[in-house]
Order: sequence, then structure tokens, then C-alpha cells
Amino acid sequence: MAGVMATRRGRRPAGGGVQLTFEVIAETLREQIHSGRLKPGDALPTQAVLMREFGASSLTVQKAMALLKQDGWAISRPGKGAFVAHHDQVGADALDRPEVTAPAGGTAARVEALEQALAEAVEQLAELRARVAVLEAGNDEPGL
Repeated sequence: MAGVMATRRGRRPAGGGVQLTFEVIAETLREQIHSGRLKPGDALPTQAVLMREFGASSLTVQKAMALLKQDGWAISRPGKGAFVAHHDQVGADALDRPEVTAPAGGTAARVEALEQALAEAVEQLAELRARVAVLEAGNDEPGL
């Protein structure tokens, strides 16, 4: 078989532009989030649903979800599932950036994701407090 390059399972051939299944799943979900079909706080499809829809293994779906979480598109709620991350606006260039090929996970990545989620929550609280203050200031009339 001269000229035919054998590749290990799960490896992308050098120069290959074909996405792996976990990348296809992640990209599909990112597009649904970007288009508004899935909104912040919405539950993402379950692992079983994604396995069935894409004909993928559980490991493949887990890799897709890890990629979405790593890139800030999704968050996990233990015992409840994965949800679309709360962002006022996910950057439009996020769809165009190259995919991260390093494996997701590890303590440093988790700490960074938690710090980002905490910072976003603090911003949302500040915005809500400001809205409440505006509403309270405008409701000086009796009976409101």
C-alpha cells in the first residue's frame, strides 16, 4: 500500500480538513447557541440524545461537551446536566477561531473556568442591583 498513510483511530491525518465527530457535535451546538435556538440557561441535549443523533460513543460526546465548557459555551450543574453559559453576547469571532486541540480538563482549566463563571456572576449581580435601584427610584408613588 505505497502512498497510503495509516492513521491511528481518533487521529486527524496531517493536513486533513475533516472534523472529528466530537468537533462536529461541539460546532453544531455552538451554532445553535449563536443563532439563538439555544439560549443562555437552556439545558443542552443529554449525552444519550447526542449519542443517538450523531451516532457517537459516550466518550465522543463527553469530549464535545468538555470542549464547549473549555471554550465558555457551556457549564455543568452537578446532578442536573449541562447548560448554555450565560453571556450577554458570545463573541461572533468565537465561531471563527481555531479549535483547541489540547485535551480539556485538568485542575488549572477547571479553576480558570470557575473564575470566569464567578466573574460573570458578579457582573450580572451588579447589573441586577443597578436595575433594582432604578426601579425603586422610579416607584415613589403610593400603592406601587
